[in-house]
Amino acid sequence: MIYTVTLNPSIDYIVYLDDFKKGITNRTTREEYYIGGKGINVSCILSELDIQSTALGFTAGFTGDEIEKGIKDKKIKADFIRLKNGISRINIKINSTDESEINCQGPEISNDEFNLLIQKTDIISNGDTIVLAGSIPDTLSCDAYDKILEKLKGKNVRIVIDATKKLLVNSLKYNPFLIKPNRQELSEIFDTEINNETDIEKYARKLQSMGAKNVIVSLGGDGAILIDEFENKHKIGVLNEKVLNTVGSGDSMVAGFIAGYEKTKSYSHALALGTACGNATAFSKGLATREKIYDILNKLQKNKD
Repeated sequence: MIYTVTLNPSIDYIVYLDDFKKGITNRTTREEYYIGGKGINVSCILSELDIQSTALGFTAGFTGDEIEKGIKDKKIKADFIRLKNGISRINIKINSTDESEINCQGPEISNDEFNLLIQKTDIISNGDTIVLAGSIPDTLSCDAYDKILEKLKGKNVRIVIDATKKLLVNSLKYNPFLIKPNRQELSEIFDTEINNETDIEKYARKLQSMGAKNVIVSLGGDGAILIDEFENKHKIGVLNEKVLNTVGSGDSMVAGFIAGYEKTKSYSHALALGTACGNATAFSKGLATREKIYDILNKLQKNKD
């Protein structure tokens, strides 16, 4: 079983404007909303790929009700902890001449409520996969991921971490199966400017020496590079289509990689499917559909041939 953990899920409210101007009332041309949060996005894409997962995390208030309904509508198993206070956050995405985001803080999570989540991880057993994705809410301590992973020590569990900076670096001692920094995040981790493929490979391998098994560095329009656990390098490009949405494309890549590896145990196929999922979301208004994913995958394979 695959378990995804989203400590601070959201409703992503996307507003479209012809030209956003500060200091005046702006009128939208249309609006959309989606349930969000990095772990939830991973579960949604896995579901499109016929891979079952269980979504763990916290919900609160009327927005939490909508998140739980959205998960149920997508036929994803969820085991959220219902918080006593506050509401699950609403993140606002402004799509105008540029893309802007306003990400809210989310509800307060008490120590007792977080310990309930720790207890839920008892169901995770040998052979399972856990995906820890996204930031930690301000109301939790910065070692929240460590506490979850400590609980799993001694079990043969695949650990996937999609986080930034200190959160990612601190997880390396648990030998995660997969991490996925982008080029900018890689630069921030090592406090250096990364300008070329040689540098990317060098610092990806350094993350391996620090504990990661497989490292994907996503390069936006330049594709992605994977250094797998056998020290092999894989490189893949992307399709040149109009980008409609960047929200969730990285999470989609993570889901596709997990699904590809689950089905074939091939790292080259996992990278290809992950890239197809990331592209498919970027070329869609919301998260990718199964049809779009496999259309993109076929095109990527033809380009490779």
